[in-house]
Amino acid sequence: MTTRVPFPKLLSSQIAFDIARSMLDGFDKHYRLFRHSSKTAKRHFELGAWPTAQQAARERIGYYDQRVQERVHILEDEYTPEELTDSVWREVKLHYIGLLSNHKQPELAETFFNSVSCQILHRTHYNNAHLFVRPVVSTEYLETEELVPTYRAYYPAADGLRFSLRRIVTNFQLDAHFANLDRDIGQVQARMEEFFGLSKLESNQQLQVLSSLFFRNKGAYIVGRAINGAREYPFVIPILHNRRGQLVLDTVLTDPDQITLLFSFTRAYFLVDMEVPSAYVQFLRSLMPRKPRSEIYTILGLQKQGKTAFYRDYLQHLKHSSDYFQISPGIRGLVMLVFELPSFPYVFKVIKDFFPPPKETTRAQIKEKYMLVKHHDRVGRMADTLEYSNVAFPLARFSEELVAELLQDCRSQVDIEDDRLIVRHLYIERRMVPLNIFLANAQAAGNEAMIEHGIIEYGNAIKDLIAANIFPGDMLYKNFGVTRQGRVVFYDYDEIEYITDCNFRDIPQARNEEDEMAAEPWYPIGKHDVFPEQFDKFLLGNEKIRHYFMKHHAELLTRAYWQSHKERIQAGEVEDVFPYPQHIRFCNQTTTTPAVYTPPYLENYHNE
Repeated sequence: MTTRVPFPKLLSSQIAFDIARSMLDGFDKHYRLFRHSSKTAKRHFELGAWPTAQQAARERIGYYDQRVQERVHILEDEYTPEELTDSVWREVKLHYIGLLSNHKQPELAETFFNSVSCQILHRTHYNNAHLFVRPVVSTEYLETEELVPTYRAYYPAADGLRFSLRRIVTNFQLDAHFANLDRDIGQVQARMEEFFGLSKLESNQQLQVLSSLFFRNKGAYIVGRAINGAREYPFVIPILHNRRGQLVLDTVLTDPDQITLLFSFTRAYFLVDMEVPSAYVQFLRSLMPRKPRSEIYTILGLQKQGKTAFYRDYLQHLKHSSDYFQISPGIRGLVMLVFELPSFPYVFKVIKDFFPPPKETTRAQIKEKYMLVKHHDRVGRMADTLEYSNVAFPLARFSEELVAELLQDCRSQVDIEDDRLIVRHLYIERRMVPLNIFLANAQAAGNEAMIEHGIIEYGNAIKDLIAANIFPGDMLYKNFGVTRQGRVVFYDYDEIEYITDCNFRDIPQARNEEDEMAAEPWYPIGKHDVFPEQFDKFLLGNEKIRHYFMKHHAELLTRAYWQSHKERIQAGEVEDVFPYPQHIRFCNQTTTTPAVYTPPYLENYHNE
């Protein structure tokens, strides 16, 4: 017997339709401003206006929240809580779905709807039926309505590789002079022929290139894939300014790992003009199939969509796993309680209620530090964080010990409701091996190459942070992590400061024997005073670590090194921090390829 499904009643609420239309208007305004910021990045690059470009990139991060708050205020002013009944809000969602039928960013618009809805609806009215828990409108086969397609195809078999590469570069119509484009094209051609075998023409040879440049910091990037027969090869061509302000093709990235590092979660977001962002995400996933879709959305500057996609992945993982949440291994922090699900490659961080000495901070200050990192250039050395509120975890997946620790250290942030443990505010970061554990394992194994690699990377991480105007504050090894590819990344932000706010000093000469023997410093110390020569007391107690640190990074123990970088930053200089190895740059062709050491037990970690 066939079950009869009643025909749905016609949508009848004018209020519901008006709210849906208003919410979509709010999103459309947001995305217009988002695209405008991405378009102006091209002009900033052409002019070499680096401080302006960095400021614009920071401001763009706040666009989404500004538009959400703006729409919330508009709707709260126009409608009373009594008008926003469950039945009305269900119709709002249905009208909204209808309005998205021909939209070019439907997945982003659904996330915007969720953001506004969660703020307008009182918590007692919160219901998943009101939200887009899963995407409703498909993004498959969305086509741009603009004259510029998502990507352009070039045919070396017909036109020749050199001519095709020239067309790729010139089609972007950069309003700046190339120093020697013919020379650069020749070097790109030689590299691609070497790595892709493009000199051996197949019948369907193509170069497919995304139609918008990717801008970040002082670089513009051409992103594409080479198709030769049945094989596909990703490539990225960075465009930089030389010292005379002329453009150069700096290299061509052909190694998938190097391309993955370019799109790492430890770097600032790209500015890219995209009418159909899902098409860009799909293209990039073909280049980096191991990178989650959520991270690709995030690195494109669509961090709210990245959060939405991440949370959906997390919920799906919970359904198909059975392991238990546990305290993360390593030295317990004074500020954060950190726990993890072993089968899931992320950690969850909750700010504690009390901070024992010597910590002198507040919850508000810690949030400000994390927000500083979110808006700052992370130069490949600071992990991006996902910030969430009111996250419900299945209580049955928590041990009694972990629950007790959460209730003891983070009581103000934790509620237990029926079978759920709800955390009011937390940060989620990619899991890494703490550097102190990495070095301890290396010493236990007697692996000096591993120790040296860890210390080289540690010092390089600090130097990159200095170039980005960041002083880590707490430089202990436990505050740094090692990624799957063996890179050292900083992830503890509660004590970071701008380099320009620090006062770098030498320790004064003792006036007498009593000064030398004093248990406490006899000289006054200001809040922002830093004494680099003291770093060795808490960093270099181990003989082997000291040997490799002094071999590669002894300058970090001198005031002169830190002060010289501070003065350059104060003078407005924006230092180059390259998101790819120096030895592959065309200007460094004679440099030998350095060995890259990846410890065997890091091989199972996910890509950056």
